Amino acid sequence: MDIKGRVHTLETFGLVDGPGVRTVIFLKGCRLRCKYCHNPDTWIGEGELFTAEQLFERVKRYKPYWKNNGGITVSGGEPLLQSEFVTELFTLAKRARIHTALDTAGEPFSLDKEYLEGFDRLMSVTDLVLLDLKLMDEKGHIELTGRGNRNILEMARYLSDKGKKLWIRHVLVPAVTDDEDELKEERRFIDTLKTVERVEVLPYHTLGLIKWKELGLEYPLEGVPVPTEEQVKRAEELLCS
Repeated sequence: MDIKGRVHTLETFGLVDGPGVRTVIFLKGCRLRCKYCHNPDTWIGEGELFTAEQLFERVKRYKPYWKNNGGITVSGGEPLLQSEFVTELFTLAKRARIHTALDTAGEPFSLDKEYLEGFDRLMSVTDLVLLDLKLMDEKGHIELTGRGNRNILEMARYLSDKGKKLWIRHVLVPAVTDDEDELKEERRFIDTLKTVERVEVLPYHTLGLIKWKELGLEYPLEGVPVPTEEQVKRAEELLCS
């Protein structure tokens, strides 16, 4: 196949998006409009076009840095919007015995039979899924991202039932995603999943603010502070312990 992927940027020496040293591929496109998004520039524009073979040839040059426990992570934007392309890329990686990780918010997921056929093909060449859970309350999720979360939670359950390894990630935004009852509910949900290897609290930051301004977009969380060490520690106690 000759599907072309729309690539935003590459990070050649990633240390937080999966085990070991990673080459992280950020793809274009996302249907969520998260108020704290640090990559709003992935929402619009075509990006740089690659076939899976072209992109794999570019990233595999960094293999010496990955050692035995690193590999490739595809992030976004939302990589599931380009799932056929990612499947081709990960197929090449698995042939070369390279670890593959998918960093996703899960929004495109569907239990529709036709969708699952393609999704299962992607999962067959995916070693690890990093799943971003933002809020459990659907109304709050819509307010934060513009879309609901029922299918995202369905995806988590589906992956658990299929035995797929999961890392759960939660961005902690003061007064937005740090409600203790919400965090406790999220922990209860995580406890129903059988394949979660790790839960991470990612402190909110404002590094993406300049991108909003460059795009002429009004930043919805203007003035919201980054979380304190105490707030992060409390969230970790509730979610990660």
